[in-house]
Amino acid sequence: MKRAIGVAGLLLLAGVLGGALVFSQLIKGGLSARDEPSGIEAFMARRLRRLATPRDMRDLTNPVAASPEVLAAGRAHFADHCASCHGNDGRGETPMGQNLYPKAPDMTLTATQSLSDGEIFFSIHNGIRLSGMPAWGDGSPADDRESWGLVHFIRHLPEIQPEELEEMEALNPRSRKEFEEEEEMREFLEGGKTEPPSVPHHH
Repeated sequence: MKRAIGVAGLLLLAGVLGGALVFSQLIKGGLSARDEPSGIEAFMARRLRRLATPRDMRDLTNPVAASPEVLAAGRAHFADHCASCHGNDGRGETPMGQNLYPKAPDMTLTATQSLSDGEIFFSIHNGIRLSGMPAWGDGSPADDRESWGLVHFIRHLPEIQPEELEEMEALNPRSRKEFEEEEEMREFLEGGKTEPPSVPHHH
């Protein structure tokens, strides 16, 4: 009961501060996803995210044992599903990640690495409201295992090696245009085309 009252009070305070901040920003020149969250916003977001994670989830340790196979599966999943925002190295330095509000975090830093296994799992599974982080979990045992494998991979990000990043690049989603450019380059290198392909231009 006390916890519920505390959460309600914090939500009310967040609403009042958020409303004041929005009003202040609108007066100054509108709202933009390019802005950095203020210190108050960042503090309140961290507190609310922690309170939004059930205590029994926060206290969970990873039930999936770490292994090279689990890390490889997590690496492949991250490259295919997460890297467009977070980057293969987890630092968030991608066009998508840097233009979210708030920006995709650098997951190699303490703010992420100090979270419990359960908190990381909960964020993957349920997403984070008012951010670009979607909910990925469907509750099936196979999906749970995949998410716990991702927790191991996120823990590994501060020590990720160049050869792992190179492997992930081959697994990153590609647009049709990128596939066509790669095919043109392959044909040219194999002697099928006499003219070199035009230099690709990516944003």
